[in-house]
Amino acid sequence: MSRPGERWYVRGAAVGAVALLLAGCGSGDGGDGKGGAAKAVGRAELLSVIPDAKALPGWRTVMKPEAQEPVAEYPPPVCQVPDKKKRQATCGEITFWGASSFVRKPDVTSLNFWALAYKDEKTADAAYDALNAYYGGDRVGVGAKPVEIGEPGAEREANRAGMGTMGGPATITQLRVGTLVLGISTGTQGKSAVPDAEVKALAAMVADRAQQAQNGEKPSAAVTGR
Repeated sequence: MSRPGERWYVRGAAVGAVALLLAGCGSGDGGDGKGGAAKAVGRAELLSVIPDAKALPGWRTVMKPEAQEPVAEYPPPVCQVPDKKKRQATCGEITFWGASSFVRKPDVTSLNFWALAYKDEKTADAAYDALNAYYGGDRVGVGAKPVEIGEPGAEREANRAGMGTMGGPATITQLRVGTLVLGISTGTQGKSAVPDAEVKALAAMVADRAQQAQNGEKPSAAVTGR
């Protein structure tokens, strides 16, 4: 039974400028979850993965989903890799990237998504590990603690700090689904953190959208309204 204020993940109709700060317990399965090879996605497919307003009832759009091919001289701003030797292999191997951003009142809670596409699963796996060195642990804030989000994707991690860049509680989640590395961040000017159940639901929704695209389906996973 759901409780008031919770937001639950649903797959399609079955049950119904961005500063994105976003690891690891992985599995050996292929990107399709069945041991098969993961599929590389194009720009249009990546764009369809990035959540829009229809997937997030209750949130107001700040930046609509966008996806583009990176410019070699200017890698995506969300590709932050502290290890110089790994930076080119991570940021230089991105085929397409994109993002979207949302906000929810009354405490101006922000919700941001980013996605990086790679040519194959091996490259995405290495990129995930390198990016986790930046986004994992206490990058979200001092004294960050893990948030339990289940097992979406092949690799994942989520952490929450009591004080993030907006002054209130913040979370960073990073996932890998096949050839895609995905990030989610939340922050607020208030005192209430986005609940664990909602962080988990958002991660599940994004992971399923990524898997749907790599399966050749039109992403339809969404979360229910509050």
